[in-house]
Amino acid sequence: MAKPVLLVTRKLPDGVEARLASLFDARLNSADEPWFRDGAEIARRARAAGAAGVLCAAGDPMNAGTIAALPDSVRIVTTFSVGVDHIALDACKARGIAVTHTPEVLSFATAECAFTLMLMAARRAGEGERLVRSGKWEGWAPTQLMGVTLQGKRLGILGFGRIGRQLAEMARGMQMEIHYHDVQRLPPELEKGATFHPDEDGFLAAIDVLSMHVPGGEGTRKWLNAARLAKMKKGALVVNTGRGPSVDDEALIAALKSGHIRAAGLDVYDGEPKVHPGYIALENVALLPHLGSATIETRDAMGARCIENLEALLIRGENPPHRAA
Repeated sequence: MAKPVLLVTRKLPDGVEARLASLFDARLNSADEPWFRDGAEIARRARAAGAAGVLCAAGDPMNAGTIAALPDSVRIVTTFSVGVDHIALDACKARGIAVTHTPEVLSFATAECAFTLMLMAARRAGEGERLVRSGKWEGWAPTQLMGVTLQGKRLGILGFGRIGRQLAEMARGMQMEIHYHDVQRLPPELEKGATFHPDEDGFLAAIDVLSMHVPGGEGTRKWLNAARLAKMKKGALVVNTGRGPSVDDEALIAALKSGHIRAAGLDVYDGEPKVHPGYIALENVALLPHLGSATIETRDAMGARCIENLEALLIRGENPPHRAA
């Protein structure tokens, strides 16, 4: 029996690609050629291959136009990510195409990244690293690059899901006080003593550090705008490892320039890989290239999730276990 044809849009870890090749007639993109940026080209390759499934990744343009152009042979689109905001879910549903993702396995790694950015912002680590590399460091000085400690600070977590709760566990080890804002309060066994704020104004006014973990979509677009930034304490820190579009870049840049926000740490951007040029000139912002889940262990686990979904539907004819739509 012929193996199901699978179009893979991105270069994946070697072990994941080997496993895909053993189970499917996998059309890999092992050189990570940039055709994945063009939805029409993704659809063309799926048609040419007679693909039964498409394995895409975060940022691939799986919009309504791309989905409409996929051949009738496509039964599943699985994404190498938790987020599915790059996929037109309604268009997939209308065509009977299953959409799956990789939940649960990247929470700790993404929380690690958020914590890294918190430390970088608080302790001016990016500035210090640049100073040493520039050859301009002249030795220790009593007032050189003084930052702030995280000890005793109030960490405000926007979105207290798996990633937010993992970050809370790490922050407790730094003797931080945990506060959160979400659409509803969690049960005590998940809160673990964290303070819930049903009102966003009270939440923003109470915290010293804001870490953002909200989903994408129009409901959260430019959530952190000038009005909300103004409600935060002077000298607060902002970290975003969730979705780039949830931050109003112009507003955050203005707050960083004025000093109202002491520093920020960003791993995601609106329109990435483009980064707002206003950030580049600022010393008080740490910028990472979307490294949230970028550990060997996590990326292998994400690949395993994709394979579980594909194998279930395309080989065993079962409902995939990690379905998003």
